[in-house]
Amino acid sequence: MIRSTLFFAIFFVGVFVVDQMIKNIFLEGFRWGSDYFSLILTYNKGVAFSMFSFLDGYLKYLQMALIFGIIVYLLLYKDIFKEYCIPAGIILGAACSNIYDRFIHEGVVDYFYWHYGFEFAIFNFADVMIDLGVVVVLWISFRKKRATLSQ
Repeated sequence: MIRSTLFFAIFFVGVFVVDQMIKNIFLEGFRWGSDYFSLILTYNKGVAFSMFSFLDGYLKYLQMALIFGIIVYLLLYKDIFKEYCIPAGIILGAACSNIYDRFIHEGVVDYFYWHYGFEFAIFNFADVMIDLGVVVVLWISFRKKRATLSQ
């Protein structure tokens, strides 16, 4: 359990710190653009694609409650925590970084804007890490399922 907690903490802190460092570059005024994508500071008051932005300041508390629920679940089911400690650290580190933005900047700091061929949502490193964490969860689950089926 100590090893799992250590891995969780390393990934949680690592993702949180890297995300905040990148966001700080944009908060200090960095901008860049090309024909394909732009790196430009925006504040997202909602979640993906600005959904739930009507919740305004309440959204951060709802997200905190969800994270608290996930943490309680992982504490109650230590076997699941042990197996998924790395993706849990990645996802929760990224989620907490975005929630931190909501408290400090009143919106999530986003900066990567894809606009070649179609306009895509503006996102940040934490968003990518949440997606990566979900992919790792799925990979572990499928690998586990395949091992069970082959027995």
